[in-house]
Amino acid sequence: MPLLMLYYLVKISLSALVIVLVSEVAKRSSGFAALIASLPMTSLLAFIWLRAEGEVPLKIAELSEQIFWLIIPSLVLFPLFAGLLRYGMAFWSSLMVSIVVTAICYLAMVPILRRLGVIL
Repeated sequence: MPLLMLYYLVKISLSALVIVLVSEVAKRSSGFAALIASLPMTSLLAFIWLRAEGEVPLKIAELSEQIFWLIIPSLVLFPLFAGLLRYGMAFWSSLMVSIVVTAICYLAMVPILRRLGVIL
């Protein structure tokens, strides 16, 4: 197996392990699963993979700053989804509405961040 293929297999396996860990822990403790899921695992893995692939620290810093600003619209999803479920809306409908509203928030935020020079 070529080294590059093995590298990608390791990347995919470790990244998938995070998702499996959260879903399995959630079966036992939603609080602990929420703690794990709230950690910026995806971002941390991306930083590690970028550095391992030789990306310069300034490029990684730029990504980190952009992630920070784009977290703001993503925060809409969680309370909206929970509220819709508590209100009695079906799971899939709640999820879809939450995703659409969150996408709209992203679409609104990106031009603002571009004008401010935060993202290109």
